[in-house]
Amino acid sequence: MNNKNSDLGFSTRAIHHGYNPQEHQGALIPPIYLTSTFTFATAEYGAGCFAGEEPGYFYTRIGNPTLALLEARMATLENGEAAVAFGSGMGAIAATLWTLLRPGDEIIVGRTLYGCTFALLHHGLAEFGVKVLHVDLTDLGELRAAISPATRMIYFESPANPNMQLVDISAVAQIARQHPQLIVAVDNTYCTPYLQRPLELGADLVLHSATKYLSGHGDITAGIVVTRQALAERIRLQGLKDLTGAVLSPQDAFLLMRGLKTLALRMERHCANAQAIARFLEDHPAVATVAYPGLASFAQHALATQQMKLPGGMIAFELKGGLASGRRFMNALGLFSRAVSLGDAESLAQHPASMTHSTYTPEERAEHAIAEGLVRLSAGLEDIADLLADIAQALDASAEPATRPALEVVTGTGKALP
Repeated sequence: MNNKNSDLGFSTRAIHHGYNPQEHQGALIPPIYLTSTFTFATAEYGAGCFAGEEPGYFYTRIGNPTLALLEARMATLENGEAAVAFGSGMGAIAATLWTLLRPGDEIIVGRTLYGCTFALLHHGLAEFGVKVLHVDLTDLGELRAAISPATRMIYFESPANPNMQLVDISAVAQIARQHPQLIVAVDNTYCTPYLQRPLELGADLVLHSATKYLSGHGDITAGIVVTRQALAERIRLQGLKDLTGAVLSPQDAFLLMRGLKTLALRMERHCANAQAIARFLEDHPAVATVAYPGLASFAQHALATQQMKLPGGMIAFELKGGLASGRRFMNALGLFSRAVSLGDAESLAQHPASMTHSTYTPEERAEHAIAEGLVRLSAGLEDIADLLADIAQALDASAEPATRPALEVVTGTGKALP
């Protein structure tokens, strides 16, 4: 199959794009090029490769055939011109920001960000003269007022980790287009290109922690950037090659491509399970709030249906008993694993304030809408009846021992749990 297949479906491209078995001795599965360096037929050809005047590979930190195929597939799935693969999501973010920002520049970022992204901005770039401005991007007037001649980038997550706040990507992109110097960068980890494609909504650049849903198996770390060809090459030759060296191994690129083959199927199941869990939590008397884009009660439900194909596999909620109840809930879980990360086949539960977002101070968490008692769930691929049963018994255990209600909760199996 050649590369001219943009008219083909999502899963077809995820499985076939950019690879012809007959060009590789009939091997159905693309080979892994486990080499750090590549030879040159002549000294002149080698010089041409280094000068960018000849196509080819010379060192895996810059490029490798296995990584190149992964990058081509991610580019077509996000409907971008080019992609660059990295050894982690933070490698992708760091390489991008260090490449595109300079001392004296300003970056506008969303109100809520993943903890390590927050740390990179405030403990890294800010200390080297880049001004970081947190803006409530749901307020477009506030965004317009924050843009100055020094602003170079608008960076955000949608949905945001961990509170699920959405940003209207198209509206932000329209504002940014009035300022030619601005780049709009969107972390699309929660959605993947199967649920949301920010480039089609006007963004300039998309980032992923490919460790999560894109891989889907919890056995690698990886990152991806998708953008215009010229911008991708700049990030590759500066951010990847020189500034971070955050190289993805060919073996992990192979495993990531294996994950992409089932991405559409997995995302459908993740979303279906998350929807059922969110509805169950919303109706439970022990639960104070639930943030999930698929609920009609979610404040940005209309925006979610507008820019997301499905509402995703992540849920954030708080118990009426606050932090103490949340910890009892987590400790009582049996099928859900207490672990950070997300997007695995296994369902995961974590406490952002003490785990993924502990890089924020308590005051910063309050400022950035990360509640101390918030629990984050990543709905896995298990049978929904089993997941609901586990949540039901954990919610019962979350109450104060003297006040635990004797509840009967009906699961999807029709069986009552004490």
